[in-house]
Amino acid sequence: MGEIDRHLATVEGPDRAAMERVYAVARATVPEAEDGRSYGMAALLYRGKGLVATVRTKRFLSIYPYSGAVLASLADELADFETTSGSLHYTADHQVPEALLRRIVAARRDEIDARGR
Repeated sequence: MGEIDRHLATVEGPDRAAMERVYAVARATVPEAEDGRSYGMAALLYRGKGLVATVRTKRFLSIYPYSGAVLASLADELADFETTSGSLHYTADHQVPEALLRRIVAARRDEIDARGR
């Protein structure tokens, strides 16, 4: 059992399903991503860097693409969601559309690739 599975095992119901969906979309977008930890969170890693994580708080679920620049670049598309400089908040009832999730994950992958050159 990897870090993400251990983390998801602590969450039940619709929140867990919503979080599993984020990881499934991310894995489909970046198949070479690996299970791990980044900044203390269970996360998918790409080339050893945090690609994406999702966690539950008391009020909402959050997606962390480990990059404020990624979220800033998609700000217009994120207007229906609360964001901070490094996270996107959603709920099981108001999930991030799959196409937008793919753009977030792909943008972070591309950012990691660009820094690795």
